[in-house]
Amino acid sequence: MKFTVSRDGLLKPLQLVAGVVEKRQTLPVLANVLMQLQGQELSLTGTDLEVEIVGRLPVDGVEMEGEVTVPARKLLDICRSLPDGAELKFERDGERLVLRSGRSRFQLSTLPAADFPNQEETSTQTRFSISQREIRRLIEATGFAMAQQDVRYYLNGLLLECRPQQLRAVATDGHRLALCDRDAPGLNVESPIQAIVPRKGVLELGRLLEDTDTSAEVVLGNNHIRVISGPFTFTSKLVDGKFPDYERVLPRAAGNEIYADRQALRQAFSRAAILSNEKYRGVRLQISEGLLQIVANNPEQEEAEEQLVVDYVGEPLEIGFNVGYLLDVTGAIHSEQIRIGLADANSSALLQQPEEGDAVYVIMPMRL
Repeated sequence: MKFTVSRDGLLKPLQLVAGVVEKRQTLPVLANVLMQLQGQELSLTGTDLEVEIVGRLPVDGVEMEGEVTVPARKLLDICRSLPDGAELKFERDGERLVLRSGRSRFQLSTLPAADFPNQEETSTQTRFSISQREIRRLIEATGFAMAQQDVRYYLNGLLLECRPQQLRAVATDGHRLALCDRDAPGLNVESPIQAIVPRKGVLELGRLLEDTDTSAEVVLGNNHIRVISGPFTFTSKLVDGKFPDYERVLPRAAGNEIYADRQALRQAFSRAAILSNEKYRGVRLQISEGLLQIVANNPEQEEAEEQLVVDYVGEPLEIGFNVGYLLDVTGAIHSEQIRIGLADANSSALLQQPEEGDAVYVIMPMRL
């Protein structure tokens, strides 16, 4: 294996691939990146046995093909530390991979490429194309509501539901729920197909996708999802479990509706959060005709109070929420106004854009 590549060309795919690699591994080879040189193309592969990313880049100066695995973090740190525009010369020397650039020379240990695990192919349930922007929007609109380390392991991920001509994403941690729909004209399914993508896979895919109309091919198998776009291939195992019936959680009739300036509301929540209880982060919303009062206090007897003029006609209401959840939602919605629907002081709130939006959010109340 012997080739020359530009530092700038290698750095981006190496950063994305190395992001999957865990620092602490049970198998030494999982701390490595697999480098495969065939023809004029170099492919880099990183995996933690759950998520795999392959990045490909063209290489001009190929003298000898081959494949090898080298420590991912060390190679990435070396590439980052070299100057912009540097030329990197790689050469296999027995059990070492030698990297030269200018007056710098590095010898990296290697492990056999044969030891590197491959993601097995699985039977395909459905295959469709959709732009990177659409998948990225689904992740940004819902990903924050995923559980982090819940014993209900199926909540530690994002539900992707393939519906006729539509792709839906749903995430919940049991206290809040986020749902987003995007059009997918290439998605031809007769009945909905569900897949739960694990949390790490969702975060890595979000890093990988760009806000462009570049097409991505999505292949959904029985226990894997694969996204192929340009020089990258992302593969993740799916969570083996049944996602809860989320449609039962969506409030049917809100009854009381508040219309507010989203940015002003978000800033008021941010300020009130400063003096909320650090553990529970509860704030009390006191709603009366035309006015929303936000009150937060903590065990040190400190208190914050915010008043906001809103569009509300109805009976006075008082209800408590986790301010962190409110901040997440007001950050995920991009319209100027926000609509908050409340049935009563003990029911979940339904938050969404006043016009036709693509996402809805449900937040359960808190007892304060």
